Amino acid sequence: MIPRATPVGTGWIEVVCGCMFSGKTEELIRRLNRARFATSRVLVFKPAIDVRFSEGDVVSHSALRYPCIPVRAAGEILERVGDAVVVGIDEAQFFDMDLVRVANRLADEGRRVVIAGLDQDFRGEPFEPIPQLMAVAEYVTKTLAVCVVCGSPADRSQRLVERDARVVLGASDVYEARCRGCWRPDPQEARQQVLPLG
Repeated sequence: MIPRATPVGTGWIEVVCGCMFSGKTEELIRRLNRARFATSRVLVFKPAIDVRFSEGDVVSHSALRYPCIPVRAAGEILERVGDAVVVGIDEAQFFDMDLVRVANRLADEGRRVVIAGLDQDFRGEPFEPIPQLMAVAEYVTKTLAVCVVCGSPADRSQRLVERDARVVLGASDVYEARCRGCWRPDPQEARQQVLPLG
C-alpha cells in the first residue's frame, strides 16, 4: 500500500519550528494561503501579548501579513474557531501547555492545525509547549536561519540584551540568529563577537 501524503477523513497537526529569523511565520502564511486558495475556511490565532508588528495580523520578519485573532489563552481558540477547517497558530511558545490539549482537540474534530513557534528559548533550552506539540504532530518542519557571525545554518536565538525573563519581545534589536558554535549564553559576550577573517 502506498502511504498518503496527508491523512484522509481526519484532522492533523503540523508544527513549523526553529529559531528567530528562520522563516517560521513566513512558512505558516504560505501554508495558510494555499489552504485559502483551495477554498478552505482558514482562521489564524496568535497570543495577544505579541504586538511587535501588528495587533490584528500575523507578520513575518519579511513583512508578509495574514489577518488573525489575538487571544489571551489557548482555550479561547476553541471558543472562537467556529467552522474553520484550517486553524493557524503563530508564536505558539507564548502559550502555556494547554495549547497541546487545544491542538489535539481541534485535530480530533477533523481540522488541519498549523502551528509555528520557537523550539528553543534564548538559553538554548526546549521552549514549551513546542516540544510537546512536536511529539503529537503528524508533521514537523524545522526551519534554519543563517548565522550572522559565520554564515552557517543557525538554529539558536541569540539574545543581545541582558534580561533574565524567558519572554522578552523583540526583533533584530534584541535577537540574532546564531549557529551552535557562535551562540553564547552571555549577551555581553555575544555582542563582542565579530566576523571571522577569511
